[in-house]
Amino acid sequence: MAIENSLSLSELNDRIAILRDNIRQLIEQAAGAGGAEVEERISERLEQQNAELEKLLKAREALPGQ
Repeated sequence: MAIENSLSLSELNDRIAILRDNIRQLIEQAAGAGGAEVEERISERLEQQNAELEKLLKAREALPGQ
């Protein structure tokens, strides 16, 4: 069982908020980043954060009563 499937609605909402903030910060970093290597690392991290966000959003939608 994936961890996102065992979280309460409140826990899911907290994690979703954290991920959205992380994504916002990464976008800000990308705007000021210099160099291809730094941009690549930020891009990879953004992909990871977005994938995790999608998982949590789907888990939240699957909760009873949602």
